[in-house]
Amino acid sequence: MNDFMNGGFGRRSGDFGHGSGIWEAMEQFRSSFGPRSSTRMNRGDVRAGILALLAESPMHGYQIIQEIEERSGGAWKPSPGSVYPTLQLLTDEGLITAETSNGRKTYSLTEAGREMVDADAERRAPWESMGGHESSRASDLAKAGIELAQAAAQVGRTGSSDQVKRAVDVLQDARRQIYSILAQD
Repeated sequence: MNDFMNGGFGRRSGDFGHGSGIWEAMEQFRSSFGPRSSTRMNRGDVRAGILALLAESPMHGYQIIQEIEERSGGAWKPSPGSVYPTLQLLTDEGLITAETSNGRKTYSLTEAGREMVDADAERRAPWESMGGHESSRASDLAKAGIELAQAAAQVGRTGSSDQVKRAVDVLQDARRQIYSILAQD
């Protein structure tokens, strides 16, 4: 992160361009917001999440992973190693079906799956019971920081030397202003 904040945009010998180190800095920034790395979901949450999403519309596995991550504010991103076996299990149980199109399996609820979801309609989706207000605030801050880092990376990749210098000045000023927020009572 220091290379990024000091204007280097991750430049080290052997880097493949101005912005290659920025992605590492962004991931480090995102992981510093606790919930993503410390949230451990309960057994059955992947199953409940999949069923909740498929009750809304058919999806393929990667969409399910992305949607859970988005709805949890980035605090929970189930791994493919937990999602795909769960999809297979739900298929074996007759709760969902898989239709292959263009090399992708799209999953949807069967009638039995819909009945199960409807019978358990009062149960909240797993991402709705995560962390509450504090987690949401941290997620909002992380999202804003990541978006700022993405903009900086774009300038680092495509901007002129003058544009990069001006972006560095803006980022350094923003850093000072953010720290001054903490210094205020």
